[in-house]
Amino acid sequence: MENGQSAVRQLRYLPAVGAAYGVEVLSFASLRRTDTARRRTQLQRPDFHVIALITRGSGSHEADFERHELGEGSVVWIRPGAVHRWSDVEDVDGPLILFQPGFLPDPGLETADAAAPVCRRLSPQALVLAELAAEHLGREHRAAVASPRLASPALLAHLLAALVLRVRPLPREPSSRDAAGRAALPAAGGRAPAVFRAYRTAVEEHFAHWHQVAEYAQELGYDVRTLTRATRAATGTGAKAFLDQRILLEAKRLLAHTGLPVGACAHRLGFADTGNFTTFFRRQTGLAPTAWTAALFAGPDRGAAP
Repeated sequence: MENGQSAVRQLRYLPAVGAAYGVEVLSFASLRRTDTARRRTQLQRPDFHVIALITRGSGSHEADFERHELGEGSVVWIRPGAVHRWSDVEDVDGPLILFQPGFLPDPGLETADAAAPVCRRLSPQALVLAELAAEHLGREHRAAVASPRLASPALLAHLLAALVLRVRPLPREPSSRDAAGRAALPAAGGRAPAVFRAYRTAVEEHFAHWHQVAEYAQELGYDVRTLTRATRAATGTGAKAFLDQRILLEAKRLLAHTGLPVGACAHRLGFADTGNFTTFFRRQTGLAPTAWTAALFAGPDRGAAP
């Protein structure tokens, strides 16, 4: 592609024959055996979740312009739409769990920790429990493939939920003060997680057209302050910052991985004109879109997500 951009493979959830459930359990060893062309090292964008648990070895992974070093106890959670690649997984092993959006029995487990890093490291104690959860899920998945039965989807969904609970970050401690040091408003009671889930879903659907929190508040039937409190409780940042970061991420993806000029990117993301888009991008990154793209592809690993 032009200007150094690397093409991104769009991956759809296509389980192996006989494994037609909303979840599939693989391993890095099986990935290497089947991927003889090493397509894993190319940029890809799945429409499903991928959770990887590193139980042995070391390597590296890249997701949305961040490089992550992998080692024993690393957990990688790639969410649908993320642009990523397995840069170096030749010496790592552990389970790879692929699952469709909506397969978890509790929708909140998908949207929880939405702002958490793609990669984190488990403690040795947590790693042991996560391995057990992944092994149980893997055994039941193999049994379901070999001998399908009516309860298999529900059983697999709940075992997947157990694994997610084992690898997710610990809940954030509630803070009595906001980022500016002011006394923080209380979250929207017990509604806060549900409010944030609704907001995040709406942002994912409309961020390319709606750039103001008030538009989401009107759509969801909440006021702006309620969305802000719920988003801060879930992510540590306000509703407007959460929305701006989602727009910015997509802008970076378009600039880095397509041949679209800046004006076309601006149009794709719902900006009135190129000037407005450039102002937004510069405010978020300190660079104009063209300068950011030039810096991205000036590195030694040209065309790769840094």
